[in-house]
Amino acid sequence: MKYRNVVVMVLMILSFASVSFAQELKVVGSWSFLSLYKNFEVPFWTEKLPAATDGKISANLTSFNEMGMKGGEVFRLMSMKLFDVGSTVANYAVSDSTALEGLDLPGIAPDIDTARKVVNAYRPVLDDIMNESFNAKLIGIAPYPAQVLFCNTEISGLSDLKGKKVRASGRTLAEFLDATGATGVTLAFSEVPQSLQRGVVDCAVTGSLSGFSAGWGEVSTHLYPLPIGGWAFVVTAMSLDTWKSLDKNTQDLLMTNFAKHLEDPVWDAVATETQQGINCLTGTGECPQGDPVKMKLVKVSKEDISVASNILNKVVLPKWSERVDKKWIDRWYETVGKTVGISK
Repeated sequence: MKYRNVVVMVLMILSFASVSFAQELKVVGSWSFLSLYKNFEVPFWTEKLPAATDGKISANLTSFNEMGMKGGEVFRLMSMKLFDVGSTVANYAVSDSTALEGLDLPGIAPDIDTARKVVNAYRPVLDDIMNESFNAKLIGIAPYPAQVLFCNTEISGLSDLKGKKVRASGRTLAEFLDATGATGVTLAFSEVPQSLQRGVVDCAVTGSLSGFSAGWGEVSTHLYPLPIGGWAFVVTAMSLDTWKSLDKNTQDLLMTNFAKHLEDPVWDAVATETQQGINCLTGTGECPQGDPVKMKLVKVSKEDISVASNILNKVVLPKWSERVDKKWIDRWYETVGKTVGISK
């Protein structure tokens, strides 16, 4: 009888311990209708992370748009402890921290390999930015497909943007567009199709597959696949208070599994998704996402790649430097600048 009582007490202690150590995270993810959320964030937070931690961590997941947000307020609200983990496009949150712009400056990464080198170089800087600006721990960085140009008017390259109104997703892109002679216009993602259709803007920038999924191809005629808008990196961060509440082993499991099951697979898929978006928008090649449309694909010239790089160096970087603390500028040149061969 005494042995049985001891066993029961041990089982009760273990039961209470499992309850006390189990943690359900409140997680706000990215755009719910795009591949990143549906194919990667949902399975990671709801299946793979709980399995990897033997149920020690589970997640109550929703997306920022389902919460009625536009994306720019995600990290700010997370810092107010309204939820534990937030994911949003870095450039959406630059009004709270202009140093975030250094992750995805227009014209800096014309291909996915360069984009990943830039991200890896800036990662430790971004971790410090998230800590200082939002009391948060950086968990990971994942790209959307290349941010390309949709136009509801004929274009043959960057020179044809002169005099046109172009939707930009952030300030640095607007400055880049202004340097081409265009006028950068700030519009929410969801407002773009109607604005293109009504002539409020002539062109707009977003991911190729994102634009197809959101119907931009139905209100545009020309597609220019130079990623002048970068890669719209989605940053995932955790409240530092929540992070510190996890033991070291759980922290390591979270970081390892995020990289293995979410971040790395997204990077592996993004080149394919970029091309699939182009296929679906132009009616060429395979389009597994639905019925393709028939936009005209405009070939990217070497001259335009050179023009984009020149605008980055002569316009975008100097303007960004004027509004960012010097320590972040210095660290950008020490990391990203060295990676892509740009010096002060």
